Amino acid sequence: MKFTKKLSIIVCSLTTAFLHTAVITNTYKSVAQAEGRELILNGSFENDDLVDPGNPNAPNPNITGWTKYGDPIDTSGIRISNFPNTGNQGLSLSGFSGISYVSQTIPTVKGKNYRLIYYFASIEEPPHLSNKFQVFISGRKVFVSKNTPFQPYTKYTIYFKAKGESTEIKFGSIAKDAFLFLDDVSVKSIP
Repeated sequence: MKFTKKLSIIVCSLTTAFLHTAVITNTYKSVAQAEGRELILNGSFENDDLVDPGNPNAPNPNITGWTKYGDPIDTSGIRISNFPNTGNQGLSLSGFSGISYVSQTIPTVKGKNYRLIYYFASIEEPPHLSNKFQVFISGRKVFVSKNTPFQPYTKYTIYFKAKGESTEIKFGSIAKDAFLFLDDVSVKSIP
């Protein structure tokens, strides 16, 4: 009788453990799989303080979640600014000699559809137009704007299908005579 009691307790415990494991496994969804969940970190560029809020020309090298690359003279023009689309801050983009880049790699599910939204502005005016703005998804150029004259923040939307378990979102820019601005970058999965 003691053996039967112990055996039923063991079987009951194992059954309960399997049930809990099945429930936990079934309800788990990765960040990349969750429908409509924001995948971009710091797309509003609000996570880092301005170095000097009274001086918009004071560079801030910190952009949480993003990687800058290119010639150091050009990447110095990628900085947090107090010219946002929404909130208190946006990202100022300028380069002096060549294109510089800012990118972020996000988790995705191969074959799943996603929507990239960003807001882009330019303060260059004719006759001094010497700018270029590019958007890349997984290394593929999906948008180019050359010599964009003054425009307030304008919404752009790009749909894409993920090619792998991660996707790089990259923006390239050069603005020799003034500044370009980027804000409210968002990537979400869509049905």
